[in-house]
Amino acid sequence: MCIHKSYPVLLLLGLFLSFSACSELLIEPDPADNPVENFELLWREVNAKYTFFEYKNIDWQAVYQKYRPQVNEKTTDEALFNVLSAMLNELKDGHVSLIAPFNAASNRSWYFNYPPNYNANIIDRNYLQENRRIILPFRTQWLADSSVAYIRYSSFSDVVSGESMSELYKYYGKAKGWIIDIRDNTGGSLGNVDAIMKGFLDTETKVGAVRYKVGPGRDEFSKFFPYLIKPDSKGNKFFGKVIVLTNRKVYSAANFFSSAMSTLNNVTILGDQTGGGGGAPYSGQLLNGWAYTFSTTLLLTPDNQQIENGVVPDVKVDLDPADEAKGVDSILERAIGLLR
Repeated sequence: MCIHKSYPVLLLLGLFLSFSACSELLIEPDPADNPVENFELLWREVNAKYTFFEYKNIDWQAVYQKYRPQVNEKTTDEALFNVLSAMLNELKDGHVSLIAPFNAASNRSWYFNYPPNYNANIIDRNYLQENRRIILPFRTQWLADSSVAYIRYSSFSDVVSGESMSELYKYYGKAKGWIIDIRDNTGGSLGNVDAIMKGFLDTETKVGAVRYKVGPGRDEFSKFFPYLIKPDSKGNKFFGKVIVLTNRKVYSAANFFSSAMSTLNNVTILGDQTGGGGGAPYSGQLLNGWAYTFSTTLLLTPDNQQIENGVVPDVKVDLDPADEAKGVDSILERAIGLLR
């Protein structure tokens, strides 16, 4: 009897061992953390998810052929970082970055080769006077004999609350015009785009479009989704003239804000072309723990046009070096003149 009772136990043990052996065959081991595998992982991720290959006419396979021979099993961390950052730089995209414990790399070509067209020291010393009003995240000032409101917003990462907007309308709602200065604003949250724009609308308005990468193929995108903003539910409204000041260092969410604002009839974009960044970044991590980002979403105009290379201003103005030497912001002065 004891021998017969052991049969089921032996059978189960045999099945378990067989299943374990099959599982080991079916489940692939995690890739090893080595320079070659990290290179391959990053190249594959970008190849499958990046959104602007066609628009920028980038041959990513050719990029692979260029950089892959530079990496082998003995490549040092420093050398690997240099190869990967150079490979990513081929995308010419400010949303692309690579971050290691010992270094960080990103592309700056979208603004670095252009005039700054913004001097923070001049604004702080000569335009934001002692009676300036700080309504976080904005720094504000009455200009032109208290007829024009100057509103400085330096980062779309700084939260714009309903209370902040209500305060703006309280103090500046009767101004002849608003100047919203977003020069050197490199982006942040699209939620802040909505928070600012809703007070300029009387009905729900389409101010842009969004499209997502949904597959590894170059043309595998979602349909176009409308980017809609509803009017302010608190009744805050300003339908006077608005001038948005821009330069090449306006990027990402600030770039989209420029595009969205340009769709409104009472808005003028003034200054230099924005730097672009018509996508939303995706974040990932290599096997060695290094972090990376690149664009996987398209932010577009209402008629589905690209803004990756920036928004062209309605009125092109550069800082005049002679004015700058005198402490005068010629871009801001032009905006004041248009609103007087």
